[in-house]
Amino acid sequence: MANLDASEATIPMSEFPEDVQLCILSFLTPSEISSFACTSKRFLSLCRSDSKLWFSMCDRRWGSKTQIKKWGSGKITFKHLYKTLHDYENLIGFWRLSSIQSQVRVISNQPPTLVFFEWGPSFITGSRVSPSNTGTYNVVKTPFLWMGISPKGEIVNFLEPTSHSNELVSVDVNHMGEFHIVIEQRGLSFGNANVINEEMLGLESGSPPDRLTSEMYRYFANKTSPGGERERAWRRQRRREREKHKKWEAEHFVKIINYSPTTLRPLQGLWKGICEEANLDFYLVVYDDIGGIACRRIGDSCKPFSSYAPVFWTSNNTFFESPFSSEEEHIYDTREHLLPAGHLLCSEKEDVARIMYINSSYDLVLPGLASPTTVNPHQVEGRIWQYGDGTFGFGFLRDNHIIDLKHIAVDGCLLDAIKPL
Repeated sequence: MANLDASEATIPMSEFPEDVQLCILSFLTPSEISSFACTSKRFLSLCRSDSKLWFSMCDRRWGSKTQIKKWGSGKITFKHLYKTLHDYENLIGFWRLSSIQSQVRVISNQPPTLVFFEWGPSFITGSRVSPSNTGTYNVVKTPFLWMGISPKGEIVNFLEPTSHSNELVSVDVNHMGEFHIVIEQRGLSFGNANVINEEMLGLESGSPPDRLTSEMYRYFANKTSPGGERERAWRRQRRREREKHKKWEAEHFVKIINYSPTTLRPLQGLWKGICEEANLDFYLVVYDDIGGIACRRIGDSCKPFSSYAPVFWTSNNTFFESPFSSEEEHIYDTREHLLPAGHLLCSEKEDVARIMYINSSYDLVLPGLASPTTVNPHQVEGRIWQYGDGTFGFGFLRDNHIIDLKHIAVDGCLLDAIKPL
């Protein structure tokens, strides 16, 4: 068979069937689509097709995660939907309350807050996530925020009703950079927290012009009427209405960027485990850029600096592979696993695949001030045992137990989630 020239082997884009063209174009970005549309009138028409190209782009990118035809009750353009979902995509995952607000929650005996954003059929939901107090691996998932698009293409965000109020609260989700968001009640000005008069905006039933006229008439009628009883009654009514629309305090959240492990960073992420007090704790394991690893309990950053130390750390993240020495086998075999009552380790997990050396805390002894015999009780050598299923446990030579850590979420789904009682 004769060899074909490159020009003879090349098939022009225009000769592909339209469904193939749409599939190819769906991998491009909007700016690339705009450039491609300038190549010919035919492609300009194809790139302007909302029901074909922009639907294909939305469906390829988010079709497996959400029902794109249901967003905005199916009355918005897919081009507008693409832009909105592109902005929403960075929200998916775990966010934690900023350290200053977490300190307030600790003082008031409330656990620091995690929020987990996930895709819904035609919206995004944010749920507060906290450890259960039942001594199990269950996590409590409390509805917090609902984010969607109205049939007119407007962004609508509502806090879920709480036990204190059955009313939805309209909020804005403001991005202060890629990994910092502020959730504040709609009508508040960020920075000075000025409140727009919600009564005058007609948030209650009735058209705003009619209601505004009625309020003005009632006010001036009461001001000019003999005696002040009507005015006082009117003021009491307005006070009750203001209490009804009481301001919801803004909350700042920062994103937990890498909440799942990877092949190169198998310990990275957000984990959960039964701690020494037999309660469930959340742990965040972070790799640095020079080969070190540090693990902290979620909420430790709320404590005073003197106690702000990692649960464990290491400056060398090298694993030791099996077979292990008899001494290492003895260190592992003589320790008990901290588990919920009635929970058994699976045989696969008990098969230790790798071991890493760790320390329990940073050495806080100041050089030159400590004698050679000084022993720092806060620094103790320990081990990480990684199991066959990818999870791991850690323990220290001074203790006789192992804290086994499990995944909180897998493939974007929260595990062992229960509703609050």
